[in-house]
Amino acid sequence: QVQLVESGGALVQPGGSLRLSCAAFGFTFSNYYMNWFRQAPGKEREFVATISWNGRSTNYADSVKGRFTISRDNAKNTVYLQMNGLKPEDTAVYYCNRGGTWGQGTQVTVSS
Repeated sequence: QVQLVESGGALVQPGGSLRLSCAAFGFTFSNYYMNWFRQAPGKEREFVATISWNGRSTNYADSVKGRFTISRDNAKNTVYLQMNGLKPEDTAVYYCNRGGTWGQGTQVTVSS
């Protein structure tokens, strides 16, 4: 059974950092691009970042470029999202994604 499980969300002050993790189960992780999306209250889900199967290619939404870094460890079947310089507008539920499969999400709240 294909499953994605996110963790690492928390309440953090503006300017702070967090690292999200997404553990993958039930498929050959190293064969797939992996993505992070987010959904803020009252807004549509939006793309955040993507990483190629071997980690050599990444792409980011303009709103997070230079602050967020996506990475992966294929030996651990895990994809990460390092978030630095967090802003209140980064507050959202963050989702891991592979094609049509989504995790349950992890809440990130940026507030003083």
